[in-house]
Amino acid sequence: MAAPLSSRRLMKELNDIQAKGTPEGIVLLSADSMEEWVFLISVLGEETIYRGETFALRLKFGPRYPIEVPEVTFLANEQYQPPLHPHVYSNGHICASILGNEWSPVLNAVAICITMQSMLASNKKKVRPEGNDRYVRTAPTNPKLTRWHYDDDTV
Repeated sequence: MAAPLSSRRLMKELNDIQAKGTPEGIVLLSADSMEEWVFLISVLGEETIYRGETFALRLKFGPRYPIEVPEVTFLANEQYQPPLHPHVYSNGHICASILGNEWSPVLNAVAICITMQSMLASNKKKVRPEGNDRYVRTAPTNPKLTRWHYDDDTV
């Protein structure tokens, strides 16, 4: 029996990471399974408000990946906290169109990390999104079940 599409794709991505490495500031921390990977992300540059900070980004892959976007969250635990950012909630959920209606199967795990790194690098203000507390209280466990409204890609 052939491996599911997601397993074949993830094996290819993992082989590429092992052979070529990841971009600067992005480290694959764990890929113990083909269901969940964790990357460490640091923002590069002297001008960033996140200088010296590292964030853990968890990607959970379903059987329909890459056709379907993975579940992507910043970890919120004793060791790592989500960045203070206008599009990142304190529970780690991320409001970004690439993780919703602008997802494309040509994107991969490293491309998601680069996008998150870029999103952080362009931010000028460490604040939580408007309505953070209300959202965190009522949010589904899986952020893909949230109906996001994308109206500000400049932050």
